[in-house]
Amino acid sequence: MKIFRILQISIRALSRNKMRSFLTILGIIIGVAAVIAMVSVGEGAKKGVEERFAAMGTNLLFVQPGSRRFRGVQTGAGGYVTLKPEDAMAIEQYCDAVAAVSPSISTRAQVVYANKNWNTQIQGTGEKFPQVRKWNVAEGTYFDETHVAAAAKVCVLGSLVKQNLFEDEDPIGKTIRINKIPFKVIGVLESKGEQGGFFNRDDIIAAPYTTVMRRLRGVDYISSIDVEAISADMTDEAQRQIEELMRERHRIAPGADDDFEVRNMTDVAESAAQSSQIMTILLGSIAGISLIVGGIGIMNIMLVSVTERIREIGIRLAVGAREKDILLQFLIEAIVLSVGGGLIGIIIGIGVSRLMKYVPTFEGITTVVTPGSILLAFLFSASVGIFFGYYPARKASRLDPIEALRYE
Repeated sequence: MKIFRILQISIRALSRNKMRSFLTILGIIIGVAAVIAMVSVGEGAKKGVEERFAAMGTNLLFVQPGSRRFRGVQTGAGGYVTLKPEDAMAIEQYCDAVAAVSPSISTRAQVVYANKNWNTQIQGTGEKFPQVRKWNVAEGTYFDETHVAAAAKVCVLGSLVKQNLFEDEDPIGKTIRINKIPFKVIGVLESKGEQGGFFNRDDIIAAPYTTVMRRLRGVDYISSIDVEAISADMTDEAQRQIEELMRERHRIAPGADDDFEVRNMTDVAESAAQSSQIMTILLGSIAGISLIVGGIGIMNIMLVSVTERIREIGIRLAVGAREKDILLQFLIEAIVLSVGGGLIGIIIGIGVSRLMKYVPTFEGITTVVTPGSILLAFLFSASVGIFFGYYPARKASRLDPIEALRYE
């Protein structure tokens, strides 16, 4: 009951200077709102990364050409051109932990239909590409193994290519020209959207890898091999089996550098998630600085309040108030300021997070407000009130009653 009485007195004391009290808690409001908004941006980025990798499949592996050293110069990835379609067939046949394989080779080309044209990526794939990449066909069908074996001139369009070449027209069965070579459109891939804001995954045309190798690139090798493991738990085992098989097929001596590289998407996904988590912590920490500034403002105003109310404190001490009663009163005033600012800041922070995606500057940014970020911001604001309010409260409680009563 005594606490509630002290709380009433504290609120009454703060209400005497409403504008000063509001300006004092403004730093807390801004700090809490900034923490929630910044953490929501970081969490949104993390969720976006997780969703993109989940859409690709966490049981996905890529076999790519490795780097090579020539006259003391180390080339980047892709320095070798030793990956062959036969390597992909061997991986699918001899690696028990592998579910499906799709050879891959790409190029860019100008695509023409009627009076429209578009420059896009031509991705040569195997017939199991939709299964390996978790990328379904929205219209028509995907090419099959007979198309691949015959190096058929058929293709499947990405949704962006379809939009630019055909608009509202049905593309199935139509003929387009890729580098002046006629290709029959047999399907359209479902829309995948942008990849991290850097390129649009729908800006693509898929064709049999044999067709791209022979008719568009004029080579006998492939750029990479997309591999689907049986499950996410078997990706490490699939990687081990692929590495052993490729060393044997490419006759790599023990201790010699591999002419290939196997990338495990599970490891890449974990690294990306960790990077996003670090960014979230960094953004939250930067925003948390404004909370500390707000706390300093609370300390400053509470010290001013103590100076203004020295005579009042002296009267309270003279009529029987104990040091801890004075300490508690001023400490509660500081906590009321910080907690009140924290609650208002939470409301503003949630609102800003939800409205941010409608601002043109932040278009495409996903924000996720989590209960953890709200609780963290609230507890931090309350802690700021206690920490920065304790010194002024302690100073008030230790005033000499006689000196306080003499104060003018």
